[in-house]
This record gives sequence, C-alpha cells and structure tokens, in this order.
Amino acid sequence: MRRILLAVLLLIGFFSLPAAAGALLVVGDSLSAAYGMEVQSGWVALLGKRLKRENHEYQVINASVSGDTTANGLTRLPRLLAEHNPTIVIIELGGNDGLRGLSLEQMKHNISAMVTKAKNRRARVVLVGIQLPPNYGKSYTERFQAIYREIAADQNVALVPSLLEGVATRKDLMQPDRIHANAKAQPRLLENVWAPLRSLLEPESRGVSAGRHAGGK
Repeated sequence: MRRILLAVLLLIGFFSLPAAAGALLVVGDSLSAAYGMEVQSGWVALLGKRLKRENHEYQVINASVSGDTTANGLTRLPRLLAEHNPTIVIIELGGNDGLRGLSLEQMKHNISAMVTKAKNRRARVVLVGIQLPPNYGKSYTERFQAIYREIAADQNVALVPSLLEGVATRKDLMQPDRIHANAKAQPRLLENVWAPLRSLLEPESRGVSAGRHAGGK
C-alpha cells in the first residue's frame, strides 16, 4: 500500500511540474549585442523580460557578437544549435557585410544557409532585416534590403523588414555614429521584432508555416 501511495505521489508531482522552457536563440551583431550601452538595456534583454511578463516559457540566449558578418554567423551556428537545441532562432546579421561592401550574393547565400540549418533542427525562424545608411547609394541599399525579403519568401519564414524601422532617421534615437540605436530606442527595436515573433511563441505554431507572418503584404 505504501508503495502504491508513493507511486501516486510521484505521478502527481510529475504532471504538476511546469513545462520546460524552450530556448530562443538570437544570432546577431552589435545591433543585438547592446553595443554602446548596458547589456540589460538592449532589445534582446528587454525581450527576455517581456516573455517572462507575458508567461511565455522561453530561455533567451543572446549569441550576438559585435562585428560579426554573415560568414561568422554561419560558422558559429551549428555549434549553437547543437548546444542549445532552440525552439526559435532569430537571425539578425548582414549589416557588417553591407558596411564593408562584401558580396551581397555571398551574404544571401550565408543567411539562407543559416535559415536552412535552423529549420533542419526543427526551429522556427525569424529573419531580421537591416537598413543601411543612405550614403551607400540607392541601388546598393535597395538590393541589400531585398535580400531579406527574398530569403523570407523562399524559405517561408517570418520577417522583420528592418530592425531600425522608425529609429534610423531619428537623431535622438541613434548613437553618434548614426549606425547603432541608443538605449532610448531599444523598446522600439523590440516592438519591431515582437510583431512577427509573437505568433510563433505558442507550441502549436511549430507545425504552422511561418511564411504568413512575414513582413510586408
């Protein structure tokens, strides 16, 4: 009788445990690494707080590295996927490729390969686009931003058209280098990411196409 009671208590304890938190992995550059401010002020840290506040069981892992290119990200991603087995992967890379004038076709290949690797691990993906300064020329900047739309459409993943939407053209929200958003702008960056991310947070969305949540039309 005592053994039966013990077994029942163990079962009750097992089923009353909270659901294990999924991992949400952010792979980005300085825009996601809280460059020029305290780490807790960055949009990724704010994302972790919002998820907790809204009762989403996710552990946020910020694997962003200032200065990283898409090639760096592609090299680092397999280890990150194996180590954290994320449910959701947010990819925010490409800015340094553009600022350094690297091959846009290679950049597209690298990001697309990252998306594929994440999807092969059954992770849901949010692709975050970057906006280059206008002095890089209309043709180059338009082609640059189109890459994110093309990958999102081809790979059927959620898209943030521009992380700096509503921020890049405002001097009061940018650091003196006019490349990085300041601490005051971080809540707006989070809002830009939150809209396409929100619908991917529920467990049942794992089997639902993310393409319908892509930015744009």
